Amino acid sequence: MAKVFTITVPPKLGNKRRERTSDPRYVDGQRLLVEAMKYLAQADPVKNRSAIELISEHVRTRFRMSDSPLA
Repeated sequence: MAKVFTITVPPKLGNKRRERTSDPRYVDGQRLLVEAMKYLAQADPVKNRSAIELISEHVRTRFRMSDSPLA
């Protein structure tokens, strides 16, 4: 039977996580996209459905993954 050796690693106590602060440009960008979707929905929701879906997809994927206010 084989023996299992464990090597313990002490935690790094000096590295505290930076407090999150919102970037006004990030928040304004999201607000602008939401206002654009509202405008398109009020103007002609049936005709502008594809544009609304495109903006909605961008907000759900791009803003969540690549546009970080901490970057």
